[in-house]
Amino acid sequence: MKFATKVSILFLYLLTGSSSTISEEPEISDLNTSQTKSEHSRLPLKELRAFTQVFEQIRQGYIEKVEDQQLLQNAITGMLLELDPHSAYLSKQEYMNLQENTSGHYGGLGIEISAEDGLIKVIAPIDNSPAERMGIRAGDLIVEINGSSVRGLALPKAIEQLRGEKGSSIDLSVFRDGEDELLKFNIIRDKIYTSAVESRFLRPGFAYIRISQFQKDSGNDFIETLKKLKGESSNNRQLLGLILDLRNNPGGLVPAAVQVADALLDNRTIVYTEGRMVSANVSFNSNPGDLIQQIPVVVLINGGSASASEIVAGALQDHRRAVIVGTQSFGKGSVQTVLPLGDGRAVKLTTARYFTPKGRSIQAQGIEPDIIIPKVNSQIPIQKKRLRESDLEGHLAVQQELDKESVIELEDLNNDNQLKEALNILRGSRLLRTSEAET
Repeated sequence: MKFATKVSILFLYLLTGSSSTISEEPEISDLNTSQTKSEHSRLPLKELRAFTQVFEQIRQGYIEKVEDQQLLQNAITGMLLELDPHSAYLSKQEYMNLQENTSGHYGGLGIEISAEDGLIKVIAPIDNSPAERMGIRAGDLIVEINGSSVRGLALPKAIEQLRGEKGSSIDLSVFRDGEDELLKFNIIRDKIYTSAVESRFLRPGFAYIRISQFQKDSGNDFIETLKKLKGESSNNRQLLGLILDLRNNPGGLVPAAVQVADALLDNRTIVYTEGRMVSANVSFNSNPGDLIQQIPVVVLINGGSASASEIVAGALQDHRRAVIVGTQSFGKGSVQTVLPLGDGRAVKLTTARYFTPKGRSIQAQGIEPDIIIPKVNSQIPIQKKRLRESDLEGHLAVQQELDKESVIELEDLNNDNQLKEALNILRGSRLLRTSEAET
């Protein structure tokens, strides 16, 4: 039990070290306060002795040898795991992966992939990425990575193997439909930059922006995208409405979410947080000015919209700046702070709860949409073509051609009933505003 004794001595040293921070000669009026602080700072000796005993029993009696370092890491992991579902111990690799996900750039090939029939299917290569430059195409099936079969390999593991340091190489064996033999590729990894923000026009004047997660640059990307859409619409006609799609957005960085809400709110509270530490009690407010000047906004959410997504939706809903459409959001109303440990590892710790401007807590409740529209998975059946005026022989010619591109876009929305209804709501809102103005 020599090791257990050493561990106990170490904990006792930490105990005396923590209590020594209290003033040696406290004021008489502060004596009770100091004693209380000292009592709170003391570690429970009974539990520490139990820990060292269990630790030693595992070292001596477990069926397989486990390194002391691994046992201590397991203890740290378990300590955080028991707090809540979101606090966690991050190894060097996990911390690096977290940084890559939130930064929006990583070392890799630049391909979007999915698992299919035990192999890795290329959805699409990113423009001007190493994969595209070397000839990787959408639909290719990756069979081997560096000579090892990928059959049965979990997708996260495959992503981990495909990523790597800029300048490092990787060998891929690829099956391509129409080719008799596997294609061999040697690709040099590069820094890949991705944006979580994408956009397009659904109808002339009606813009659509999707944010898949809140990365470091997502706020700036959203603002630049919004300015670009305003510029494109002004060449033809004014921007009439915006759909912000936050469905299946798991959240991310709070500052990015604040930037997005700030762009649509005029000098309003966005969110505030409350925690035990003074630094955890913060209020975020928008700057004066609404980037799109009260143009109608619809926000799409669902059960996969969490955390930072709920911050944006909650702020816009409380200030009646947007109509929230879809289904109830996830309900993650807590804030996690990443605390680096100095050696490449880190602790992700829940430090605060956040509240919407009206004081609503989202924790375990979520955002309730203003208009509930469940997702319909089945496609809308195609109706038989009816006879129209244009089908009659000798009909009068139209003086202006229809906007065929808009019709195609609208037809594409039949596969997404929530988005289609959001567009209808947005167009209806515009019509009502126009009618009120004329009245």
